[in-house]
Amino acid sequence: MSIKDKVKVGLFGIGLDTYWDQFAGLRDNLQKYQQLIRGKIENYGAEVIDAGLVDNPLKAADAAELLKARDVELVFLYISTYALSSTVLPVAQEVKVPVVLLNMQPVPQLDYRKFNELRDRGKMTGIWLEHCQSCSVPEISGVFSRSGIIYDLVTGHLNDNEAWTEIEGWTVAARVAKSIRTNRMGILGHYYGGMLDVYTDLARQSAVF
Repeated sequence: MSIKDKVKVGLFGIGLDTYWDQFAGLRDNLQKYQQLIRGKIENYGAEVIDAGLVDNPLKAADAAELLKARDVELVFLYISTYALSSTVLPVAQEVKVPVVLLNMQPVPQLDYRKFNELRDRGKMTGIWLEHCQSCSVPEISGVFSRSGIIYDLVTGHLNDNEAWTEIEGWTVAARVAKSIRTNRMGILGHYYGGMLDVYTDLARQSAVF
């Protein structure tokens, strides 16, 4: 697929910058998961504009500026761990395109036996944060709903074929929307006076397509 035929979709992950010094390896693991997501979406024929891991309001502003400047059709928001909704809302408000929340755990289920054997509250909290994607969903969904932001939700894990099928579907939908908006449609002939059932409203066609 040529570059001009690819659809641009945005991607950014979220986190909380106060976590990184407290939980060794957490940020690196979250960024690794985000790179995996980016690669999968690129395989669906999209050009992914990756705004990185947004973990404070300043980075939220930078992410919004980047995604808006690159004119993305759709934004995938990877909920990588708990994050403040105040770092998410400004991006959605600025970009003004549909947002798809990716509630994607690294694994289908945490190995609780190994988890409980750690006996170290710090390490246990770090691992929990690495797998707590769903804990932010209610807060973000509530804020988006109250703010009139159009969004949808994909729930699953990183090896979940059903979830990836949904993500691919959103990517295809964004490509179709771009194609319809930039297509060339020809209209042949004209209606006969009085035949209201075959009248063509060119303004309506332009507005829809």
